[in-house]
Amino acid sequence: MKILHVISSLSLEGGGPAQGIRNLTSHYAVQGVSATVLCLDAPEDNLGNTEHLEVVTLGKGKGVFSYHTGMVNWIKSNFNQFDAVIVHGLWQYPGLAVSKALKNSSIPYYVFPHGMLDPWFKHEYPLKHLKKYVFWFLGQYPVLKYSEAVLFTCEEEKILARESFWPYKVREVVVNYGTRLTAIAENSQPGDFYALYPELQPKRIFLFLSRIHEKKGCDLLIQAFAQFAKQDDSLHLVMAGPDQTGWQAYLEKLANDLGIAERITWTGMLKNEKKWGALKAAEAFVLPSHQENFGISVAEALAVGTPVLISNKVNIWREIQEMRAGLIAEDTLDGTAQLLESWLSISKQQKTEIKANTIPCFKDKFDIKQAAENLINLIKSDVKHD
Repeated sequence: MKILHVISSLSLEGGGPAQGIRNLTSHYAVQGVSATVLCLDAPEDNLGNTEHLEVVTLGKGKGVFSYHTGMVNWIKSNFNQFDAVIVHGLWQYPGLAVSKALKNSSIPYYVFPHGMLDPWFKHEYPLKHLKKYVFWFLGQYPVLKYSEAVLFTCEEEKILARESFWPYKVREVVVNYGTRLTAIAENSQPGDFYALYPELQPKRIFLFLSRIHEKKGCDLLIQAFAQFAKQDDSLHLVMAGPDQTGWQAYLEKLANDLGIAERITWTGMLKNEKKWGALKAAEAFVLPSHQENFGISVAEALAVGTPVLISNKVNIWREIQEMRAGLIAEDTLDGTAQLLESWLSISKQQKTEIKANTIPCFKDKFDIKQAAENLINLIKSDVKHD
């Protein structure tokens, strides 16, 4: 079986979906499945590790919509090589291109929204939501409606997606999601991170590892950390992630105004050994996000034994709460402060118990192997019935 994955960009700086494709397809070969990715990156772009993927780069699309006439032509010329096509993400040209190219073919296509149907966007950006409603009627909804299925990473995402747009009549399938422990992840050590920042070795690190973006609650984390920084001089906040919107300058000023600028290290995007080393060096991973479809970095933290302190807007919070692998609170300043206060106030024994639950939580709930099997079994079943 051969599956074509279509995404606007496979660059890791674009966020979770690009890493998700790598994780998901890493388990294809053992099931006799091969994967090709069609993306709108330039051939010279550094896309990161793609050893188990055939990658076709068509070059940059035009504008925020990523329009590229060559995508439809490529799919029409090559779709008969594949048993199924999977679109990753919404609101850009790849979904329309796949829908148009496969309109009268027998090849099924599926859509991973990756949280882009979450109603948080409707409430937070009402004007932008109204503009999206126009596109919903003209293009996006038909892409979903005529897909073989819309794929969700967890039950919470599926339920929330029903609240964003009308009409909404699609075949919903939860296939789960997750990540994997690569050889780099397993072999990395805290020292790989400390080699970059040796002054942090004696510190108690709270780690934020995600994009520097308004929806991630970075401002809440800095304000909450300021409330507790004076309790212990060894407490330190590491903000690791790319700043794609220019928000970091505001956040740095906020930290300076609160008198904790020297208690925060801004690393930019961490990769490979440096990223996994940071996850292993951290006392706790913190993500007070306002909206998080899955949170691959949350699963990565659990995979290496790091407790997670997250908001209840991270859609996998129920699974983490069930397994007692971290702490959960509201995505507010009070809620974020509660996360830090609770962690700092619980006993050493309680911390040890939570830490002991992290890796079992990952293996039971978020190992990408099971998600890959679910997806492939779904496609095989659909192809067989067709």
